[in-house]
Parts: sequence; structure tokens; C-alpha cells
Amino acid sequence: MNKTVVVGMSGGVDSSVTAYLLKKEGYNVIGVTMKTHDTGLEEIEDSCCGLTGINDARRVCDMLEIPHYVMNFKKEFKEDVIDYFIEDYRNGYTPNPCIACNKHIKWEALLRKAKALGADYIATGHFGKIEQDENNGRYFIRKSDADRKDQSYVLYNLSQDQLKHTLMPLGNGYTKEKVREVAKEMGLSVANKPDSQDICFVPDGDYVKFITENSDIDVNPGNFVNKKGEILGRHKGIIRYTIGQRKGLEIAFGEPMYVIDINTDTNEVVLGTKDEVFSNIVYATELNFAPFDKLEGEMTLEGKIRYSHKPSKCKIYMVSDNVLKCEFEEPQRAVTPGQAIVFYDGDIVVGGGRIINERQSRKLY
Repeated sequence: MNKTVVVGMSGGVDSSVTAYLLKKEGYNVIGVTMKTHDTGLEEIEDSCCGLTGINDARRVCDMLEIPHYVMNFKKEFKEDVIDYFIEDYRNGYTPNPCIACNKHIKWEALLRKAKALGADYIATGHFGKIEQDENNGRYFIRKSDADRKDQSYVLYNLSQDQLKHTLMPLGNGYTKEKVREVAKEMGLSVANKPDSQDICFVPDGDYVKFITENSDIDVNPGNFVNKKGEILGRHKGIIRYTIGQRKGLEIAFGEPMYVIDINTDTNEVVLGTKDEVFSNIVYATELNFAPFDKLEGEMTLEGKIRYSHKPSKCKIYMVSDNVLKCEFEEPQRAVTPGQAIVFYDGDIVVGGGRIINERQSRKLY
């Protein structure tokens, strides 16, 4: 009997072609569109959760002659993505909601629903490859063949069970251009649909407005200070700033100044020079590894501190049961608490974690 796979379908070209390829391979394919939130802007063309996205996904499923369902994940999305997003800003961090959504919604919640439907796998339109180690049986992610579109960075925190039950057909030899070509050959209306770029639940990009309207956070002004603690001016609330920021400070100096730290204990934003925004030390927690459950000893790998960052050589080791220390050979610009640091051995994702600042790392030692 053919295996059954639930494809998470946003109405975009990647997930549409994924469903097509899996049906072509002989799988019993079920299309599912996840309703995660109400944007208030349902007709935005690239909205994955609006009416446009749902209708596009339904049309593709009709063309492929596969069933399509819309499932409500609003409760899970609010708890695991939106609430986390807000709390990170409250704590002076800069969150990555897409990574949280991948782990908790696109995998954990969807896989739970898929298993309830009797499916063997879930599938997504991500560009990455899932393989199994022949020696220890553990699953891991390898970079997509299309390096420019590779999305392995945002997939580092998937569990062994999630990886075991996931298919990613686009990771094997597909570029974005090739995906669009396949969609055109199929006659899909979404062949030229643009990729979604912004945070899906903040489509206008005004995250400060979103936070203030959806939380009790007070955007209290405070002091800009330097590393010595000397007051340089006044800021308009810490949620408006992120590490490495230069524009929008609304304060003049004799040289460019950058945000190098955010201290929620004192409600201070620390500014520094261009040189001071670089660091070769990174701390991380909430760790996940593919080859093993826990890091023992030291490893020399390549680390990546943001999606668009070029991996750089580093040494990693544990400084406590749940805190990892990473030492880069070359200083990295704007190491940002709240973002992910992901470690590679060549094109294999070894693991990663959530970046925290040194103050937080000391609390967790």
C-alpha cells in the first residue's frame, strides 16, 4: 500500500510543487493549509493564512485531484509564536518567529494532526535534505543542493521524530527557478507568485505597534549609555532597538554609533563604535543536536549567526548543562540575542541553539 503524506500548503509555489512531486512519486497526498492567525489583511497576495493563500492552495489541490483541508492552529500559534515573540522583545531580545513556527506549528502541531489522519509523513516546501546516518540511525539535515535558497538554518531545531516523519523533495536538485518552471509546466496559477518576506502576523512591518496593541508592555523611555555607563542621551523604549542598529537612534555623535547591548534590568540601550559591535564569543541555550543528544568535549565547526550570514570557523563546548559557548576565530558583527546560532560540518547541520547575552548565560551557569 502506498504511503500517505500530508503536505503543508500555503498557496505558494514551493508547497504546490512539493505536492505535485510527491503525488508523481506515488504517495497518497493530502493538502493541508494551516490557519494560524487573522492578519486583518486577508487579501494580501503573499499572505499564507489569508483567503488568497487558502484559495490558491485549494485550486492547486483540485488540479492535482488530492483532498484539501484547512486546519485551525490559532491557539498553538498564539502560545508558541506570538506570545514568544512579544516576550522576547520584553526581555530585550530580537526573536526569530519563523524558527519557532517551524518547530511548534509546521512540524509539531501538523505532524500530530497528520498522525491522527493515519499519515506516514508530513512534507513542506523547504529547501533542505533529510538523511539518516547509517552507523547510528540518527537523522540529520544537509544543505539543499540550491545553496542560494538553502533553508537548513531555520530547520536546525527539528527533533529526531520530526525528521524521521518529514519529506523535503525540493532539497534534491531544485533551485527556485526550476520550481517555477515545474509550476508553469503544470499550468499552476501560483507559478509566479512572490515569496513571502515579512513576519506573517505583522504584515505592515510595524512590530512596535503590534506589540503595544497585543500586550501590556510599556514602551518606557530610558538612557542611551556607553560601555562605561556614561549617559549619552535618551531612547524611546528598548523594544524599538536591536543589536547592530545604527539608523533611527535620533542622536548625533562625531562618529557612527551602533547598538551593542540592551539591558532590561536598567532600561538602558548601550551604544558603541563600529569596532565594538563585533564579538567572537557567543553563548547559546535551548540546544538541539542531530548526531547526538548532548555535546561532549569540544568540536571545531562552522557557525552561522543569522540566515544570511556566511558560516565562519568556530570552536564550541558546554560551560554548563544547558549553556554552550562558541568561540569564533574571526569576530562576528552584531551577535544578536534571540536569534539562532547554527553549526555546520561541511554541508551537514550538526545542531544549534538560541543566542543569549552574557548576563543571561551567567544566570544559567
